[in-house]
Amino acid sequence: MPPSRVRRPRRYLTCEPRFFDVRYSINPWMHEDAPVDTELARRQWATLIQTYRDHGHTVESVTPVPDLPDMVFAANAGLILGGRVFGSRYAAPQRQPESAVYALWFKDAGFDVHEPEAICEGEGDLVPVGPHLLAGTGFRTQAAAHQEAQEFFGVPTVTLRLVDPLFYHLDTALFALDDGQDGGPGNVVYHPDAFSPGSRAVLERLYPDAVLATREDALAFGLNSVSDGRHVFIASQAVALADRLADRGYIPVPVDLSELRKAGGGIKCCTQEVRP
Repeated sequence: MPPSRVRRPRRYLTCEPRFFDVRYSINPWMHEDAPVDTELARRQWATLIQTYRDHGHTVESVTPVPDLPDMVFAANAGLILGGRVFGSRYAAPQRQPESAVYALWFKDAGFDVHEPEAICEGEGDLVPVGPHLLAGTGFRTQAAAHQEAQEFFGVPTVTLRLVDPLFYHLDTALFALDDGQDGGPGNVVYHPDAFSPGSRAVLERLYPDAVLATREDALAFGLNSVSDGRHVFIASQAVALADRLADRGYIPVPVDLSELRKAGGGIKCCTQEVRP
C-alpha cells in the first residue's frame, strides 16, 4: 500500500486571462498565427480556480491589465518565501511592465519586495523544496539572479541548467511534489533530459526517490503541476504521469488548460504561492 499523503492548505495568487492572446513569440510554444479563444481560456482558468477552492485552498487575484496578455502567468511575477518577495525582471520587453503591476499588489498586501538586478522570472525558475531553493537557468532567468535570491532569502540555492528550449522555465521541467514544509527534505517530479548532465546528477543526489517523468509527460505539461502534499493538480493530458503519482499515494486532480498552453503556460504558470 502506498503511504497516506497529507494536504496542507495553501494560499494562491492568480490573474484572470481577460486579455489573454498570443501577439508575439518568446518561447517555442507560441505561434502568432495560431487562433486563440480568449473565452475558452477564461473558462478553463475559472475551472482551475474553483478546483483549488473545492480542495480547501485560498485563491486571490491581481486585476488584469489591457495589453499585457501574459499576465495570467502569475508564477513568473516573483517568489514569495517567508513573507518576503523576490520580484521579477523579465527577459522579454513585452512582459516587463507586469513586474510593476504585481509589485504593487505585493506591497499593498504588506510584503517587502526586492527588485532583482539580474533577469529573473519568479517561480518560473525558482522552486523551494525543503532546505533548498532550486533555481533554473539556460533560457530566461540568469544565474546571477540565483545568488541574489540566496542573499535575499538566506536559503541555499541550487543552480540547475536547462538545455531543451521547449522546457524554457524550471517549472516546465520540474515541480515540488512534497515541498518539505514539515521540516523534511521534500521531493520532486522532473524530466531528466530537460537538464544538463551535471544538473541531473545534482537532482539524483538530492532526490533519490524522485518521480521521473518522460518526454511525453513533459510535452503534455505534466511537469507544470501544483501539489498541496496530497492532491496534484495536473494537466488532464498527462495521463501516464497521473497514474504513476497515484501509485505513490497522491491524488491526481486533472485540469485542462490547453488554450493557455498556446502561450507556453499551464497550471503552475497560472499559480503563485503566497508562503507566510
